[in-house]
Amino acid sequence: MHYVTYFFGGMFLLNAVPHIVSGTMGRAFQSPFASPPGQGLSSATVNVLWGFLNAVIGYLLICRVGDFDPRNIPDMTAASVGALLLALFLARSFGRFNGGNL
Repeated sequence: MHYVTYFFGGMFLLNAVPHIVSGTMGRAFQSPFASPPGQGLSSATVNVLWGFLNAVIGYLLICRVGDFDPRNIPDMTAASVGALLLALFLARSFGRFNGGNL
């Protein structure tokens, strides 16, 4: 069961990155709070807050559930696969809005 939480923790940590980076650069970026959700742009402040919340949730799922050990291959694999799958999904989903390849 811990591997499932590590998987989702990796997803949340990965999702924090573009929101925090875009927000700290002062750029608007897609978020669930935009209109339409996930397609419109949210302010830089909203993105920093959303990214920070994702980072906190990712931390809680990875570091506070079970005994996550970054030197343990199955633990890291679960978190890394979650992050990779979300990254690929987001690249395809948001590529059409931000000039990426489909």
